[in-house]
Amino acid sequence: MSLALVYSRALSGMDAPLVEVEAHLANGLPAFNIVGLPDTEVKESRDRVRAAIIQSGFDFPAKKITVNLAPADLPKESGRFDLPIALGILAASGQIDSSKLAQYEFAGELALSGLLRPIRGSLAMAWQGGRAGRSFVLPSENAVQAAVMQGINVYGANTLAEVAAHLNGIAPLTLAQAAERPSENQVLPDLSDVKGQHTARLALEIAAAGGHSLLMVGPPGTGKSMLAQRLPGILPPLTEAEQIEAWALRSLLPQHQQDWSRQRPFRSPHHSASAVAMVGGGSDPRPGEISLAHRGVLFLDELPEFDRKVLEVLREPLENGEIHISRAAKQAVYPARFQLVAAMNPCPCGYLGHNTKPCRCTPESIARYRSKISGPLLDRIDLTIEVPSLSAAELTQQQAGESSASVLARVLAARDRQYARQGKVNADLSVTELDNAAAIEAEARNALAEMLEKLSLSARSFHRILRVARTLADLAGDETVSRRHILKAIGFRRAL
Repeated sequence: MSLALVYSRALSGMDAPLVEVEAHLANGLPAFNIVGLPDTEVKESRDRVRAAIIQSGFDFPAKKITVNLAPADLPKESGRFDLPIALGILAASGQIDSSKLAQYEFAGELALSGLLRPIRGSLAMAWQGGRAGRSFVLPSENAVQAAVMQGINVYGANTLAEVAAHLNGIAPLTLAQAAERPSENQVLPDLSDVKGQHTARLALEIAAAGGHSLLMVGPPGTGKSMLAQRLPGILPPLTEAEQIEAWALRSLLPQHQQDWSRQRPFRSPHHSASAVAMVGGGSDPRPGEISLAHRGVLFLDELPEFDRKVLEVLREPLENGEIHISRAAKQAVYPARFQLVAAMNPCPCGYLGHNTKPCRCTPESIARYRSKISGPLLDRIDLTIEVPSLSAAELTQQQAGESSASVLARVLAARDRQYARQGKVNADLSVTELDNAAAIEAEARNALAEMLEKLSLSARSFHRILRVARTLADLAGDETVSRRHILKAIGFRRAL
């Protein structure tokens, strides 16, 4: 047989389109060509594949070899095509049985010795392969990671020779088993460490219960960062589906950056981060901070110090829960349903409204400082609160605040009510779903309409206030949204 077909996967964002690796052997001067829009990494696989085949005890055909990666208009990158290319050549030259190739998909980078090296994107590829009804063969390290997904057959191999022996029926590979991960004893920062700041603690609890975004404004040293770091400790643990989704995103990163923690993500990029670092991108689009914070928390400290263009790119993901990255050669869509928590000072010097330290800023400099955050972005933030400086009595008090465990119990109860009623948290409700789920009393609706007129709030503000009020009702165990819930929700939406 001079022609063989092997299945593999490319990566396009979270999608993993099918790639058919066709290997053809013809008479003529020995040559090895790869076609089908390969990038430099794929072209270099010719040398890796040749050495790996020879070192694995097989003969490298002294013929004109053509490998086609179809479809031809889909860009192919990385060394993941080494294994399917090598198997295609071995099958076309009759050194392995080609009758079983259609049952599997393959991906893996080859060392010159024939060893298989781990690749990125293994979870995304194995998921797509399983949906197509085929088993997936991966390097052993990747196979253990991909085996966490239910209903998908994943085989792990250490060398090219092991894969060939499996296909020839000599030494079948065994199905990979998900590694028993030790329970993570990471101690998350506890809310009991926070003294005073009762309003900020309540806002944090509301944000956790309903999945709302939060902006904290206050002088330096009042505990804004401290509060933000304690949000993951009062968030429910990731569900199995959310965990796999988070791991699939992390698997798209280079191997040394991948993280297999079971904790909710907490990303805190420095204010010097670029727009590409924040939302993702590059010539080969990779996920950015907002996608790595998917199903977790994105904390932006010193919010006005971020470049305005960087902040503006957050507007669409905050509304839609995903980011579309378009480049000349590639387009990618990444999920970005993160919980935004931001902190900022009230003025450039930081002491506007401080109990003892006077503010040295002029009204013009304060207005210029606050104008770095646009109105449309502020309009997408559900909760905006002041975090005032603490008095000496509050700082020196010995009594600890309420623990994260106590707050988490109320958060879990509120979320149970939300999932029982609508199947999602309140922050994710669409306008139509909100109308059905809010169950707002007539008196409360009249109060909200009155406040909308007085404060000149937008339609988006109206719906965000209603979502927060619904969360307040859930925390209180109330079936309907009353006037007091509406007024409290409006109080958590102060304008800068």
